[in-house]
Amino acid sequence: MRTHYCTDVTEAKIGETVTVAGWVNSRRDHGGIIFIDLRDKSGLVQLVADPSDSKDALAIAETVRDEYVLIATGVVRARGEGLENPNLKTGKIEIVLKDLVIENKSKPMPFDINDEKVNDEIKLRNRFLELRSNKSFNIFQLRSKAAIQVRNTLDELGFLDVETPILTKSTPEGARDYLVPSRVHPGEFYALPQSPQLFKQLLMVAGFDRYFQIAKCFRDEDLRADRQPEFTQIDVEMSFCTQDDVIAVAERLIYDVFTKCGKTVPKTFRRMKYSEAMEKYGSDKPDLRFDMPLVDVIDIFANSTNEIFADIAKDKKNNRIKALKCKNGDNIFSKRQMKGFEDYVRKFGAKGLGYFQMKEDGLKGPLTKFFSDADLEEIVKVTELEVGDVVFFGAGAKKVVWDYMGRFRLFLAEEMNIIPADALEFLWVVDFPMFEVEDGRTKALHHPFTMPKSLDNIDDLEEIESIAYDIVLNGTELGGGSIRIHKEEIQSKVFELMGISQEEAREKFGFLLDALQYGAPSHGGFAMGLDRMIMLLAGTDSIRDVIAFPKTQKAQCLLTQAPSSVDEEQLKELSIRLRKTVSDI
Repeated sequence: MRTHYCTDVTEAKIGETVTVAGWVNSRRDHGGIIFIDLRDKSGLVQLVADPSDSKDALAIAETVRDEYVLIATGVVRARGEGLENPNLKTGKIEIVLKDLVIENKSKPMPFDINDEKVNDEIKLRNRFLELRSNKSFNIFQLRSKAAIQVRNTLDELGFLDVETPILTKSTPEGARDYLVPSRVHPGEFYALPQSPQLFKQLLMVAGFDRYFQIAKCFRDEDLRADRQPEFTQIDVEMSFCTQDDVIAVAERLIYDVFTKCGKTVPKTFRRMKYSEAMEKYGSDKPDLRFDMPLVDVIDIFANSTNEIFADIAKDKKNNRIKALKCKNGDNIFSKRQMKGFEDYVRKFGAKGLGYFQMKEDGLKGPLTKFFSDADLEEIVKVTELEVGDVVFFGAGAKKVVWDYMGRFRLFLAEEMNIIPADALEFLWVVDFPMFEVEDGRTKALHHPFTMPKSLDNIDDLEEIESIAYDIVLNGTELGGGSIRIHKEEIQSKVFELMGISQEEAREKFGFLLDALQYGAPSHGGFAMGLDRMIMLLAGTDSIRDVIAFPKTQKAQCLLTQAPSSVDEEQLKELSIRLRKTVSDI
């Protein structure tokens, strides 16, 4: 139906007859001559309807409105002197219409497709219209390019693309499963996979050696800016490998994808132990585009005459007192602002937030009275304070202090506008704890199939390290992985330490335990969120922008109105009867 895309019509085509097709981006009537900017996936080209060239084309152009679908044939000519548009790739030419066909009309648009300030609900209800915007097309063009490069790189490295089941068994892997009732097995359910984790391990037992998949995954959890109930991940597994081998493959993959998408990135990335990341940045996914590390001052505060600080400092294993220097903060923030920062950290469990101001004659602030001159000098030394700086302090239980001081670090950096927008700072966080204990319950920090470094010391489960690693970009977890447990006796021991009985382990994971007894090779791998990767590559703040038809924060599709009720006959076939809730009565 067309001979060229819009931006293929260049100066080289002057004098030629071409046919283009697309949507009306804008229409302008200049006293009997009509100009139309026609848009397709490539961009814009200007059409001219002039009665001296075609009265029929002009008559049709007079009825055209925004977003009408047109097929236009005409002769390419140079624009007049001073009429060129330097902002358009086709800004030096225009197409003088000979023939114009309205392929389809459009109702008035509910919003301007390039207006980013439109209410999100309106855009999601009309997502097919929002996708017409230049921004959306560029994002999905980028996504396609990245996905193709993923396949090319992993194919070159000898990985085999294998699809794993979508309908599978519900297993406890952290988040809630989406359940699917079985019609032929009444009362029983499939689960949609949270990841292909167990199947890719079974493929290693099968001897496939190197597997990958661009996999759809599902998690029934609360949504945030970087999460959706269904998402896509780059899933990779390999046999007879060490952590360094897996990281090398991941770095090669990231380098190839980011380079293909026009970004400059290093070939290898910095590494940091989990313990260092938490102590210095209060996060296992620290943003290293700026400095501002947390500094441990618990030994200094142990000398304080303030009973609260002194009492916290008695338990150095479970408590922390952290200092955060804000360079030039005394000149940036008022006392009222600094006092208001306490309200921010209280939202994340802080009981307070102290601070000192570095003046010409030393530290000032309400806390100074609790410290000796020597201890105040030591605070200045360890935090490297200079005149004009402010240092904030957080004290309390270790995990709580890490969390709110890590968040506060990011908050201050954003308030001070010191985060370079175009920087790409990759980091491997390694040596994660194998377990975490909450409310007396032991859970795997990553997942229970991760290989522990050793199980010799099981007196303190939180001290056991695993061979696990996360890749972080600009403070966002891009993905992660681990070396897996490939011996049945180690896997059974891990289940036991997590309080999973032999009966439950056999019921939930019997197929895996059996497989590990048939010559399972050592193996490991990683998974990276493709959606998150594209979000960072595209420089957008929300993962919804890079998913063609995303859900809301309530896991609804406003376009199709899913989830929705189904009729009684369908429920009857599935042996399901709905219980009435209070709102139904």
